[in-house]
Amino acid sequence: MSENIIVIGAVAVGPKAACRFKRLRQDANVTLIDQDELISYGGCGIPYFISGDVSDEKELRSTSFHMVRDDIFFQDDKGVAALPGTKAIKIDRKNKTVLVRKRDGSEKNLSYDKLVIGVGTRPKALNIPGASLGNIYSVGNLNDAIKIKQMITTGKVEKAVVIGAGFIGLEMAEALADMWQIETSVVEYCDQIMPGFVSRNLSRMAQHRMEEGGISFYLDESVEAIEGTDLVESVKTNKRTLPADLVIMAVGIGPNTDLAKDAGLDIAPGGFLMVNERMQTSDPDIYAGGDCIQIKNLITDKPGYFPLGSMANRQGRVIGTNLAGGDARFKGAVGSFVIKTFDMALAGAGLSVETAKKEGFDAVGIQVAQFDRAHFYPEKEIIYLELVVDRKNRRVLGIQGFGGECSGMFARVNAVASILQYHPGVEAISNLELAYSPPFASAMDIINALGNAAENFLDGRYTPISFDGFEECWQNRQDDDCVYIDCRAYADARVFEEKYPDIWKSIPHNELLQRMDEVPKNKKLILVCNTGIRSYEAQINLADKGFENTVSVEAGVAALKQAGIDFDTKS
Repeated sequence: MSENIIVIGAVAVGPKAACRFKRLRQDANVTLIDQDELISYGGCGIPYFISGDVSDEKELRSTSFHMVRDDIFFQDDKGVAALPGTKAIKIDRKNKTVLVRKRDGSEKNLSYDKLVIGVGTRPKALNIPGASLGNIYSVGNLNDAIKIKQMITTGKVEKAVVIGAGFIGLEMAEALADMWQIETSVVEYCDQIMPGFVSRNLSRMAQHRMEEGGISFYLDESVEAIEGTDLVESVKTNKRTLPADLVIMAVGIGPNTDLAKDAGLDIAPGGFLMVNERMQTSDPDIYAGGDCIQIKNLITDKPGYFPLGSMANRQGRVIGTNLAGGDARFKGAVGSFVIKTFDMALAGAGLSVETAKKEGFDAVGIQVAQFDRAHFYPEKEIIYLELVVDRKNRRVLGIQGFGGECSGMFARVNAVASILQYHPGVEAISNLELAYSPPFASAMDIINALGNAAENFLDGRYTPISFDGFEECWQNRQDDDCVYIDCRAYADARVFEEKYPDIWKSIPHNELLQRMDEVPKNKKLILVCNTGIRSYEAQINLADKGFENTVSVEAGVAALKQAGIDFDTKS
């Protein structure tokens, strides 16, 4: 008798598992069920459908050769019976059946030999007045996206408020503000965007770029109510009221695991399904993957949660292989990500410095700026990377970056992400081998420079000052006992020295050793250059001459400007 495989959930992990298994076991019967009518779509592409970058929702449901992945496609092309509009009601593990309810209301028991659960998540909601008003969406599925797109294209949205500045919130804010020029505001409970994922330095860079694109941010604010009669009219925070025709709820997601819990499967704290490396639940005949499961964080070796479509697809392949009798393993993840911010990108892998500290690491973040290509190559741009390391054992815990979407910054993050699971030290980053040619990289790539900067810090040769530290000193410059040494060429530094002659001194690095007598003693010296290289070298020179109270602005003036920190001559 042919083996029966039932897959509950038909968006990402489910279709991948079903098709992988069917390729290996042509003789088996595979049934793919989902309560939604729209199945097997790229959920991560929803913001780009709303923005107009993807013109038709069918493109999110199509293969690379333009076939729409509907029930007919799965039956004819994959040999898989797909049942959209069919909801799983109950799993009977003893009798190995799944009770389903079809679109006409009828119910039926489907028998299985092996079962796969890939039911994803459900958006969290705020328990506040007005949360049930019309034109409030969470973008939890493609149906929501289609409704939002219809509102926009029919001219019903002039002002939008996005609640939450994480992945979904930022992607949706950009989608609304970019092509459609909708007046868009983002409200975030924390004091930075992408909290927990990137450092404050990099978050300020990404926020500044999005503000340049027309998005307003209200950080460290909580939403108290959504106001309106039938449809939303405004959003009330603890500090202000923002008018809105559309509200996007992006305050987090929770696992959609009630079905699994009712079946008696082991559930982790937080409600996530527990699986082993073979993606088996506590019932060896039931597998699970995607956003509803808990897997190991390969940095902390603790349980983690990584709701990413790329991860779900890889897990689906593991599940399909094991359903067919294989022994594939999914050991965990380091949490790699990238997010588009207009013409720039914010990316990362592993732990941010703040998250690492919460996990008990003695963590520090070291930031550098450098051209993405050889400095003499005509087309180049500065990119920014930050390495998170443990001071105690020099272990690399994470990397984050910000740069142009075509700059190659993302490739650098990926290079480090691929080795994080092996717990590399900073020396591994300093000597990481990368492909080199002037149109693509520098001979000493920014990745290597990042590792070198981390080594110098850990060895006591480099003392940086953060954006916040610099900004605090600059705002208090009238009363502060600081002097700024500008190590750039005089042409770049002249305007600052002329406006602030008492605290700003232009001493180009190539002249520093000859002009040591001009360096103020008994002052805190803040060393400045364009990207931080010359100011670091000045720090070494000054230390050799007995100047110990020095700091170098990490990633330099370029990074300060990228973060929107106002320290120009108009301030």
